[in-house]
Amino acid sequence: MSRSRGAGPGRLPPDRTRAEVGGRIRRPDCDPAAVADAVRLLRAGQPVAFPTETVYGLGAPALDHRAVARIFSLKGRPADNPLIVHLSSAAMLDTLVAGLPEAAEALIKRFWPGPLALVLPRAAGVPDIVTAGLDTVAVRMPDHPVALALLDALGEPLAAPSANRSGRPSPTRAGHVAAEFEPADLPLILDGGPCVHGLESTVLDLSGSSPRLLRPGAVTTEQLEPVVGPLAGKPGEAAARSPGLRHRHYMPDCRVVLAEPSALSVVCARELAAGHRVGLFCVSGGERPSGLALYRRVPDLATFGRAVFATLHEAGQLRLDVLVVERVSPEGLGLAIMDRLRRAAGAEA
Repeated sequence: MSRSRGAGPGRLPPDRTRAEVGGRIRRPDCDPAAVADAVRLLRAGQPVAFPTETVYGLGAPALDHRAVARIFSLKGRPADNPLIVHLSSAAMLDTLVAGLPEAAEALIKRFWPGPLALVLPRAAGVPDIVTAGLDTVAVRMPDHPVALALLDALGEPLAAPSANRSGRPSPTRAGHVAAEFEPADLPLILDGGPCVHGLESTVLDLSGSSPRLLRPGAVTTEQLEPVVGPLAGKPGEAAARSPGLRHRHYMPDCRVVLAEPSALSVVCARELAAGHRVGLFCVSGGERPSGLALYRRVPDLATFGRAVFATLHEAGQLRLDVLVVERVSPEGLGLAIMDRLRRAAGAEA
């Protein structure tokens, strides 16, 4: 299994901010002991937060039932919500799955390391707590040098949901993680900077007769179908089999209102007239309404997706009453973006 698409554990991201060496937020690029300390904590059954290209994960050794149980407890995560297991080598994959379909081999060659999780028949040694008792396990190889360095140093796969309290917006910066958990509960956060994609991985189920998209992400349907053919069903139809779909997610500390591009100004004006503290997050442009407490306009869809969770976190920090967000077309990356935004707004995905 090649890791040529990833940066590799020896090429950590450049230091763009002062590292908090000695604190619980530590940057491996300028604190060489950080990864070794993370490994010591993980082997002692303590959770560690680490960056991936999608969102920050809360990790525990996947084959250690007690360590994984601590993640569920810390997050307040329902036990019927399976986890994604992260790996950095083919040897780790052999300990997790009972067989590799031909389609999986093609997808791994094309998209790993990267934001694609594959649901495959589980090996006998995978604890039930990781899979929520299912006969399948979700696996992926992250495309982030800090994540790969941690996995290589640990020498075993990590079960890792997003590093936030269950139901809250996912974290895309180390500071988001620190705001969710007390130091006594989460003593170490590996800081790898802002996440490149900012949306959780695509989840594709290969355990049935046809590939099924369970959760949209940065690897789109348009990219997958040339490799494996038409995808069965619609995202969310088999939510019980996918990490992160069975329960409410992404709920921020304010109300989220989705609006068409042509209606953004009208919706903002209505909310402001009601005396609300209002923010606007958009990609299409237009004039900025006056009186906003937050205004974020981005140039393209990729930047929009990358900024979704960061904007939800900022809306809470600014104590907004309402965040007005532009609807985008649910095609390509837009499918994943609207999946997250609909659930942040309290609607069905």
